[in-house]
Amino acid sequence: VQLQASGGGLVQPGGSLTLSCATRGVTFENSYMYWLRQTPGKELEWVSQIRSDDRGVAYADSVKGRFTISRDNAKNTMYLQMNSLSPEDAAVYVCKANSLAASSFVDYWGQGTQVTVSS
Repeated sequence: VQLQASGGGLVQPGGSLTLSCATRGVTFENSYMYWLRQTPGKELEWVSQIRSDDRGVAYADSVKGRFTISRDNAKNTMYLQMNSLSPEDAAVYVCKANSLAASSFVDYWGQGTQVTVSS
C-alpha cells in the first residue's frame, strides 16, 4: 500500500495550491479519504474528509469555505484545493485512507507534503 501526497510548496498569503494524494494498493473506490495537517509543537489536525461515494464531505471550521476536497476514483487520487491561504495554513499536509483490508477497515498514511505560506 502506498499513499503519495504532492503539490505542496511556497505560496504567498491569499494564494492557492492544489494537493494530490495518489494511492496504490488500496480499494480506493471503497475508501474514506482524509486530509490532516501537522505543525511543529501542535497535534495532528483533521482538515477534511470525503466519503467513498463522493457525496459526503466535511471540513474543519478553520478551512471551511476556502478548501475543497475531491476525489477521482478512476485515478485512485484525492485532491485538496486550497484558496485564500494564510500563514496559519502552513503545515505538513498528510493524507490518510481508511480502507477495507480482509475483514476490517485499516488506516493507511501518506508521508506528507509541506505547505509554506509566506510573503
